[in-house]
Amino acid sequence: MRVLFVCHGNICRSPMAEFILKALVKAKGMESQYYIESAAVSTEEIGNPIYPPAKRCLHQHGVWFDQGKRARQITRADYDRFDRIICMDAWNLRLIRQIIPSDPEGKIHLMMSYTGVGRDVADPWYTGDFEKTFQDLLEGCEAMLLPGTGE
Repeated sequence: MRVLFVCHGNICRSPMAEFILKALVKAKGMESQYYIESAAVSTEEIGNPIYPPAKRCLHQHGVWFDQGKRARQITRADYDRFDRIICMDAWNLRLIRQIIPSDPEGKIHLMMSYTGVGRDVADPWYTGDFEKTFQDLLEGCEAMLLPGTGE
């Protein structure tokens, strides 16, 4: 399963989700079954590292992350490279349509849809609440790994 998480700048929510899911699949001994990355819909943060408060939140929860991770923008080619493209909010979903105009294989989803809740993952860049974002992402990633949803 090849999973790409997407948020606005690829410095908060999507890299947090990337490393949370990597930690969960490692804990379950499923690393060989998953390939996980993250990207942005915008170009604003391209080349920048994970935002320091996001790093602190991951560290506080004992989630390993790659210090060399740098923001990149999603491309049309990513549609063919990934089985699932998971957006953090409805605005990301709208912006993805400019890069990937159609989704004939049904690969593009909202993160919280895996939990059965139709809401966005709040952007901690604006809310400042990295813990709430972490908990949403953890819940979404755990739900993705349930039989019939993420495998």
